[in-house]
Amino acid sequence: MNLKSLAIALGMSKTTVSRALNGYPEVNSRTREIVLAAAQKVGYRPNPLARSLAVGRSNVLGMIYPLLPGDLGDSLFLSVVNGMSEAVEAAKMSLIIAPVSQTNELASYETLVLGRQVDGLVVCRTRVRDERIAYLTRVGFPFVAQGRTRVDAPYAYFDYDNDTGIDLALTFLLAHGHQRIALLSAPLDLHFALERKESFMRGMAQAGLQPDPRYMLDNTLDRRSGYHAMQQLLACSPRPSAVIVDNHLSGMGAVRALMDAGIEIGKDISVIVWGSLEDSLIGINVTTIDQPDLPRAGAKMVEMLQALLAGTPPEKLQEIWQPVLLPGATVGRCPD
Repeated sequence: MNLKSLAIALGMSKTTVSRALNGYPEVNSRTREIVLAAAQKVGYRPNPLARSLAVGRSNVLGMIYPLLPGDLGDSLFLSVVNGMSEAVEAAKMSLIIAPVSQTNELASYETLVLGRQVDGLVVCRTRVRDERIAYLTRVGFPFVAQGRTRVDAPYAYFDYDNDTGIDLALTFLLAHGHQRIALLSAPLDLHFALERKESFMRGMAQAGLQPDPRYMLDNTLDRRSGYHAMQQLLACSPRPSAVIVDNHLSGMGAVRALMDAGIEIGKDISVIVWGSLEDSLIGINVTTIDQPDLPRAGAKMVEMLQALLAGTPPEKLQEIWQPVLLPGATVGRCPD
């Protein structure tokens, strides 16, 4: 049975029946009950395309992602996407992920927004000054940022606490007697990388320590750059006694560089990596700053987008979850 037939059977207009089925507030509760009961009795199922046109929605959420070579093998990224996928399926919606080059990223946002191809977007790898977020805020398009940025206007975001994570790592290393501590960072135009570095600098200062500039390396966001950065640290004299790597992608390369150099990790040099390496096949239990329950985090971002679409103000949709330190075999007493 289609919408027209259902309306005729009820003796109502198609408009009234459609509005009742779609939950419009101007339809009184008694009429809505009658329409819903009749629809259930005859097994009526709305046409998804017709319904989306009627309510001005596509029932599609999107993510424009500037993919790096290692992203498709990144178990953490895939865990978040898996949680998002399950949440949109439960809501009878769809999720599209559009891989783009960084040079074409903003243009891709404009195409999706102007064409109303999606109802809302998740903005990933937020930058310190993020033109994507500035654009979406300016045009009033619903979005949730996976991470934070430095912008004056209120916006919805989901993030893990960068300050707490670095504080956990530093406190753990200091308790093991380390003072020559290095930091390998992702590119510092990424907000999480800048926040983690600023937290590292504050923590070292509070401990009465001045980081050696040679130990502060950035632009590491994949295995190759992490590997090369660790080689640079090994060439220093003296070498750092401990290293914090602020992302798991370069963390895999950094740990491999130590293994290839014959370094006994946890004895000669200690290492803490932000993000789990358990699926990386490196064969060592790495001490990590873990971001718990990533699939649930993905689902949470979908829930936040749905709340935005229902009219919740963005400033009421700001989530910061806490990371935890998982001790492993890669941290030991300072050898000095």
